Formats: sequence, structure tokens, C-alpha cells
Amino acid sequence: MYLRAVHAEPSIKSSHIPWVLDTISDDPDASVKGRLRGHMARQNPQAKAIIEAASTSSTRKLQQDVMILFTGPHHHYVTPKFYTETKPATGKVVPTWNYAAAQVYGKATIYYDSSEEETSQYLSQQIHDLSHLCETSIMGHTGQEGKPGPWNVSDAPDRYIDIMRKNIIGIEVSIESIGGKFKMSQEMGEKDREGIIDGFSNLGSDVGNHLAGTIKERGEMKDAAKIKQ
Repeated sequence: MYLRAVHAEPSIKSSHIPWVLDTISDDPDASVKGRLRGHMARQNPQAKAIIEAASTSSTRKLQQDVMILFTGPHHHYVTPKFYTETKPATGKVVPTWNYAAAQVYGKATIYYDSSEEETSQYLSQQIHDLSHLCETSIMGHTGQEGKPGPWNVSDAPDRYIDIMRKNIIGIEVSIESIGGKFKMSQEMGEKDREGIIDGFSNLGSDVGNHLAGTIKERGEMKDAAKIKQ
């Protein structure tokens, strides 16, 4: 008997891309709370699917809502050995994973036609803002206190940037709702939380220290909320 595997392209796709956030309103009841601006390579399979969907609309908007998922930089496995109260008393503990995540929902406008002036303007602004944000906030290239100045888009040849710009598409998401979750052992009892904090602190790593601090903070917030009730 012969078995042939057919590899169909998955219909659900995801891409890891950086975003620039424009805040519009801090009002939780506002219909549009802000904007996320990003871009991705035109050759990305997801970009091709997005272009196909957007090309059916005269407004360049996708018909379906989109979700952008952000995950916290620090997450880790939690061993049952950290539970210093429940494990010795009952043994009724299992491993878990601590993490933090946020989801942004909204409508997406796609800038994909490189011949349009609006697309060119959007992408020019986007790559300028994103590179400046990363150069200054992430790399610390501020040009102050002896630090080097940031790399600017204008440092590269205009023709080269023009070619690069034609090989990307822009994505602008109007933020309509935001959700998120901290799963940082805050649901555990005080003694177990102390054991988890000590356990992560004893790992002697940046991730462990960050998680220990976050677990302490989220636990104290949960305890304070209970007192108010």
C-alpha cells in the first residue's frame, strides 16, 4: 500500500512583526482607542493572502476583524516543587506555565499598491517612525550623554530605500478593543506564592528575577482587591 502526503498551504497564518502605537483616546468607551502601524514583506505568504482580501474592497480595508497578539518577554515553566504549602500537605499540584499576554482587536487597512501616493507616504512615515523608535528606545542611540546618534532612513541611498519600500506592504489597525491576561500564580495562596517567588529567584537568571518580581506584584494586587471587597 502506498501513502502519499499532500502538503496543503495552511489557511491560518501568523507573522512576527513590530508595531508603532499611536494613542488616540484613553477613554475606555471610545470606539477607536488608537492605531497600530506595521509592515511586512510582500513575499510573506500572509501578505499575499492579505493583499488578495484587501483588493476586493475599494477602501483597502479587510472585511473581517483582525487580532494582534502581544506576549510578554518573560515566561517560564512552573514546577510543582515550588508549591511549599500545597505539595507537602496534599500533593495535589501539577506543573503550569506563567506568562503575560495582550490581544488587540480592530479593523485593518492595507497599503499594498506601490504606485499610489498614499501607500508611499504611509510606508515612508512607518519605516521612519519604527526605525527611530527602535534606535532610541531599544538601542539607546539618542546622541546624548556620550551615546551615539540614531541611524536614520536618510543614511541609506534614496534608490535603495525606494526598492525596499516597494517590497513591503503597510498594515494599519484601528484599535476597537483590547484584552489581556497575567497568569503569574496570583491565584495561589500566600505560602505557595512565596515558594514560587523563592524558586524563581533561586534560578539566578534575569527571567527568574523578573518573574519573581511580577509574581510578588500581581499577588499583592490580588490581595489588595480582596480587602477592598
